[in-house]
Amino acid sequence: MIIITGATGKLGSLIVQRLLERIPVERVGVSVRDTDRAAGLVAHGVRVRRGDFTDPESLVGAFEGATQVLIVSASETGDAAVAQHTAAIDAARAAGAERILYTSHQATAADSLFAPMPDHAATERYLAATGTPYTALRNGFYASTVPLLLGQALETGELVAPADGPVSWTTHADLAEAAAIVLADEGRFDGATPPLTGPDALDLEDIAGILTELTGRTVRRVVADDEEWTAGLIGHGVPESQANMLLGMFHASRRGEFTTTGPALTNLLGRDATPLRSVLEESATPR
Repeated sequence: MIIITGATGKLGSLIVQRLLERIPVERVGVSVRDTDRAAGLVAHGVRVRRGDFTDPESLVGAFEGATQVLIVSASETGDAAVAQHTAAIDAARAAGAERILYTSHQATAADSLFAPMPDHAATERYLAATGTPYTALRNGFYASTVPLLLGQALETGELVAPADGPVSWTTHADLAEAAAIVLADEGRFDGATPPLTGPDALDLEDIAGILTELTGRTVRRVVADDEEWTAGLIGHGVPESQANMLLGMFHASRRGEFTTTGPALTNLLGRDATPLRSVLEESATPR
């Protein structure tokens, strides 16, 4: 049985959908913190059990009978995230899983300026040291982040954000389909995958240009001061720790941490990976 964690989240839910297109439902199980949110999966015949990374005992039953476990990375950062990931890895091994998969990132590095990246690196090191066969899915940066960075750009004509660098934006849908393919074709990748990314690395200047083309209205890229931008977020209710983490994303992109692209995702999908322009077309369409 293939067990997927975080199956009611944005990525996990899509992975389950795509996996059910490839293997019988009786081979699919999910581990979720709130089973009530997975009622739809129960109705489709998916085995649903409660499993919480912060409650390792709950994972014993959630992972029972697993041949593969896909661990969708936690939303936390720092020691808490790594502790949750290692608890899930330990539980998967205890359940007898023959392979453990983990949603990592193409920019995984211990010295990254973006807080989640060292967490991914630490988790990958732990996985590699267990001796259990594993696959670290080196996913590209989620393209769904871009609409959040636009702010009022479509209304004001100014895309205001700190200095940045190119990012290989990649859609949840493409990454979910790729994960399902790898799960259904067990052992396709051993260890870390090549970068699973969209076709291009684009910065906010590029994005402003695409928005200008799509809307017919000039969208100008305006570089904000780091401290002023962060203070503005905090002033609008964003916790200081989260604001600083977001600023780290810009610092990392300036250093070129997210520029990597490659053909692996396209090759897995058997079609072109979705370009960011498609995501922006949806954002720029009046509702």
